[in-house]
Amino acid sequence: MIVELSPRFLTWDDVDPARHFFSSASAPQVVRSLGPALRVPSRPDIPFGDPAMSAWSWGEGEPWANAMSHALAEHYGRWSVGWRWAHDEGDFDGGPVGYWCCPRDSITTPQETLARVVAALCEWREWLESLARWFDAYPLDLTAVEDQRILWERAARNLILQVTDRTGCGSGWHGHCRQVLTWFLSRWGVAPDLAHELVDEAVGGRFASWTDPAPVVVEDVAERLARSLRSDDGTRSVGPAPDHLEGWLAVRESVPWQEVSEDSRDDPVSPSRDGAAEDIRAFDGALDPARARGLLAALELLRADAARGACLDFELLQRWQQHVLGTSQPPPFRDLPAFAKAGRERYGIGPDTRARLDACLAESARQIERPLPLIARAARAYLDVCFFHPFDDGNARSAFLTLVFVLAREGVALDGVSLLRRVTFQADEPQDALALTRYVDIHLSETRRNTAASLDS
Repeated sequence: MIVELSPRFLTWDDVDPARHFFSSASAPQVVRSLGPALRVPSRPDIPFGDPAMSAWSWGEGEPWANAMSHALAEHYGRWSVGWRWAHDEGDFDGGPVGYWCCPRDSITTPQETLARVVAALCEWREWLESLARWFDAYPLDLTAVEDQRILWERAARNLILQVTDRTGCGSGWHGHCRQVLTWFLSRWGVAPDLAHELVDEAVGGRFASWTDPAPVVVEDVAERLARSLRSDDGTRSVGPAPDHLEGWLAVRESVPWQEVSEDSRDDPVSPSRDGAAEDIRAFDGALDPARARGLLAALELLRADAARGACLDFELLQRWQQHVLGTSQPPPFRDLPAFAKAGRERYGIGPDTRARLDACLAESARQIERPLPLIARAARAYLDVCFFHPFDDGNARSAFLTLVFVLAREGVALDGVSLLRRVTFQADEPQDALALTRYVDIHLSETRRNTAASLDS
């Protein structure tokens, strides 16, 4: 699942304007000062229906837009990734933004493209500020919920109508509507996970894409939501902080890795194009040329390590990560609990954490006694690095390099990696592990087809 760059996963704490300063007056200067602004790709002068346009959009346009989202989030905070949440079927379905659609439609000349980014960013921020005003117009108290149900109901109804008006009820609009209702409950003290649950139960699948909800449905959803609240909803989900590393290790043992692919061939493949290097140049190069140079240096080193059949362990990751982070010494293993996904996941630390990581990474090698498909071993090693989270910074890049290494050690390279980068998976969700494995399988199968076609031509 896309998390860091997807507005669908933003919480109210992430986007609350009171927590994050923003000046629309300085936005043009800020946007133009960011790395991606210096490297806006050129849209080819071909019809939108031409397959080459789709290839450009995915190969150049999408990585650039992702790089811009990443740069904006680093400058302003994660709330800013909503600048691409376009109406209807844009980059993300059903959003409130009209100034941006998608790379194919919205990237033109550098000047026009950057103006659209600024306008979309300001439009998204204005929407968040308007929601904050609506929320504050109903200063509700959970401890007095029995006396205020009519006010909770009125607030919910008005917020639904605000979202329908802003999104136009196009494709996927109901996802943002549920999010706004969840934000509202969170703003007034309902535990976020419980707020999500209550909203889903109240909506009950009765909102649909491309369809305005009937007034009676809006009223019923608002009433159901108000009636579901209790005075202790602010504390019902409180408990000990989970250790998502331990959760991953449990999931790791339960995933049916053997069943990941109908075609589990592990024979070598050498594509005509280097998908990993090209993606680094497109995305990381747009973000920061120095970042791209570091990753490319690490990529070259890991392939040399793979060619000599090196054992995968933390020490090997350190050698690559020194290039990734541009440090004078190999970065050490973390010595404190780590957090990811805006604090939603916590990875514990103990005296044996590094040894446990090494033991997991050792299982990425081909084992005669417990054979697993290469794609499963590569995906599992990727997730091991994600959830052990060994470094203070750059763990997603380290995980990607790990996956590339596991494939390269057995003579496999990919001509595309778009499904393997800038995505995030949940530590306690077995289906996410299978999804990543399928993504590797998709890229590998496509690489085999393209390689065979090039040899036949």
